[in-house]
Amino acid sequence: MERLERFFRIQQLLEARLSVTGLELQEALEISRATLHRDIEYLRDRLGLPIVWDAELRAYRLDKDGEQNNRVHLPGIWLNEAEIAALTVLSEPLCRVDPAHPIGQAIQPLRDRLLDILERIGISIRDFAKRIRLVPHEIHGNPCANMPQIAHATLARRQLGIDYYSRSRGGRMTRLVSPQRLIYLRQNWYLDAWCHLRQGLRRFAFADIWGVELVEEAAYEVPEAELGEVCFSTHWGSPIEQRAVLRFSPSRSRTAVNEYWHPQQTGEFTSLGEYVLYVPYATDQDLLSDILRHGSEVEVVSPEDLRNTVREAHLNAALRYPTRLPQSLLNGCFLLAQPTVFSPLAIVPQLAEYACFIPRVWP
Repeated sequence: MERLERFFRIQQLLEARLSVTGLELQEALEISRATLHRDIEYLRDRLGLPIVWDAELRAYRLDKDGEQNNRVHLPGIWLNEAEIAALTVLSEPLCRVDPAHPIGQAIQPLRDRLLDILERIGISIRDFAKRIRLVPHEIHGNPCANMPQIAHATLARRQLGIDYYSRSRGGRMTRLVSPQRLIYLRQNWYLDAWCHLRQGLRRFAFADIWGVELVEEAAYEVPEAELGEVCFSTHWGSPIEQRAVLRFSPSRSRTAVNEYWHPQQTGEFTSLGEYVLYVPYATDQDLLSDILRHGSEVEVVSPEDLRNTVREAHLNAALRYPTRLPQSLLNGCFLLAQPTVFSPLAIVPQLAEYACFIPRVWP
């Protein structure tokens, strides 16, 4: 009998009877006394099964009154040391970013148990805290604060009242919705729901949901054909009909080639070492922030509408940092009055380049 099978059998015997002697366990499992002791020690210390030795009965039993009595044991989930360490690391973001939010509170007992197991196998909690550091990149309020209620309403098929901030209208509003599914898109959570006010499907960002209230009425079911596949746009109802062509500089191409923008994206390298990315999108806003974070290291080759949107965003950002015109340009403007010495056509490209700054930066 394999060790995993023995673990199942020991648990079954202890749960089926008030107590089981060591000899009965040895005979049922066909193992030696030393092997039985090792198995019981592993189940108790590593997996949290509350096995105790009853001196009066001279037998093993489950501690029905112990603190672990209310814990749910999940047979079939057995982890080795590396998997336990990896799972503990994965639990860090939920527990450290905001320990007060409901998901962090729900997962904390599991994390405490994992840390206890790590301590037992020789990895100290102090070393773990020293070696694993989480530095949040962005925190938009607390987008997970309402996650338990929203997830429950979605899975239980119940209507939900939400207090929602509309960015387009610049104000809060209350909506009655029927949750259809949860979407995790570009590091943000969204709720796809049927809006009873608008009588249509809408996508709500978790970060803009300020409050929720579970409603007793059953959720309206949107036909699967109408719901369709996951839309990779932050705006519901925006079909993926366009394709952006982005060209990255050789220095940025080394990292851009590994970025995930869309499941259907493609890319290729040019002879100059530039990486050209072809990515489907629905609206300019879906790509704008991702393009802008690359600054001057990426150029929008096409389409022209997206190119103009990015150009306008860069120019508006530059206008926030006024500066004096370059001396070379000022010298050129002076020589405009002396056409015999300097041709004005020579500085037309420079004037065109700085034309948008002249009202703000002219000395």
